This record gives sequence, C-alpha cells and structure tokens, in this order.
Amino acid sequence: MILRVCLGRAADALRQLDDSIMPLRCVFCGTRSDRFEGRICSGCCRDLPWIANACARCAEPLAVCLPPGVYCAACQSRVSPIHATVAPLLYEFPVDAGLKALKFGRRLHYAPAFGELLAAEMPRLAADIDALLPVPLHWRRQAFRGFNQALELCRPLARNCDLPIMTGVARRRATPFQSGLAAVQRRQNLRKAFFVRKTHGFRHVLIVDDVVTTGETTRQLGIALIRRGVEKVSVLAVARAA
Repeated sequence: MILRVCLGRAADALRQLDDSIMPLRCVFCGTRSDRFEGRICSGCCRDLPWIANACARCAEPLAVCLPPGVYCAACQSRVSPIHATVAPLLYEFPVDAGLKALKFGRRLHYAPAFGELLAAEMPRLAADIDALLPVPLHWRRQAFRGFNQALELCRPLARNCDLPIMTGVARRRATPFQSGLAAVQRRQNLRKAFFVRKTHGFRHVLIVDDVVTTGETTRQLGIALIRRGVEKVSVLAVARAA
C-alpha cells in the first residue's frame, strides 16, 4: 500500500514536471508539442487538408496554378471589392470539426492554434496591411454565443503581426445562418448587413474569418469598408469550402 502511494506521488511529480517543460498539447491529437511546434504538432500539420492551388482573389481551390494577375472564372465574371484572399486549408476533416467545436462548442483552445496558422500565412498577403477586422456578429448572436470566433482568431494574429484590431464596424441586421443557403440566397441575406461607423484612417484592412464559403460575407463587408474610404480590402480565413 505504501509503495503504491509512493509510486502514485512520483508519477504525479513527473507529470507536473512534464507539464512545466512541455505544457502545450496538439489541439487535434493531444500529443505534447514543444514551443517550436506550437499548438498543432508537426505530424497533424502535415496531414491537414492544405490547398495546393487557389484563386488569388477568392481562394477558390483550383486544379492548376494560375499566373499572377489571372483569376478564376467566377472572379472574372463579377466585380469584387476584395484585393486578395488567403485560406490555406480545405473545410473538411479535421479542420471543419475544429472550427465547429470553436464556434458552437465553445472550445476556445482552438482559437490560438488556428491563429498561429493564420500568422504563418501573412507573408502571402500585401505588406501594406495596417489593420485587422474580425467579421462582426450581430449583438444578439454574440450575446447568446458569448464570444465572436473571428475576434478570437484575430487576437493571437494581432499579437504575432503587431497589427491593431479595427473597431467601429457592426452588423446591423441579425441575418439567418448562412450555412445551407444557396449563393443567391446568401447575397440577398447579407445585402447591406454591415455598417461602418468609422475607419480610423486605415487604408488596407484585412478581414479575418474562420471559413469562406461563397465569399459573400466578406464581399459585402468589403463594399461597406470601401464606401467609407478604405482603399483596399483583403481576406484571411482558416479554411475555404470547395
């Protein structure tokens, strides 16, 4: 009995020492990771559904790499206020499960992990970005959820990139959920949904969101920003729905 107690205490002491040396665990597999790996271990990072080729304007996954300045057919057929969009991952397992756990399950530990991933993608965007803007939620939805997942993604990104988080932008209408809606319904759903009170003199704003589906949310937000004097709008998201 005494030996069992001593072994148990020794095991607890080793676990505490282990936690103090390597406190991080991979958000996907639970494996301990060091400070060089961050919150997603190297093995899981390699296995994530990375997008090899995408349209530089809307991040639509493509079969081939387009030349600089050439965009997908959808972007060529429709004028867009968005300068560039980066979304490195496909919205499929385990990324979709992690984002849903963050958004609907309040698993906030996913936010800094995805935030680290977004920070690594910043060199793909223009160097003149001077502010981050998390896609705003309507105040009633944010009060019900308790947080805005886009803002939670923005916080570690702002620390990593030393950029301010823009305020003064609101969602004026409590629009229905976008999931399950067709593209035309999404456009109708979001038309004039955002209101920009002030731009603080920012010239190139980076909209941050968890997932881009049709791009209509960021498009409408970009229109509202440009109407208020912002010169360029880009988008950074964790994932892109194919």
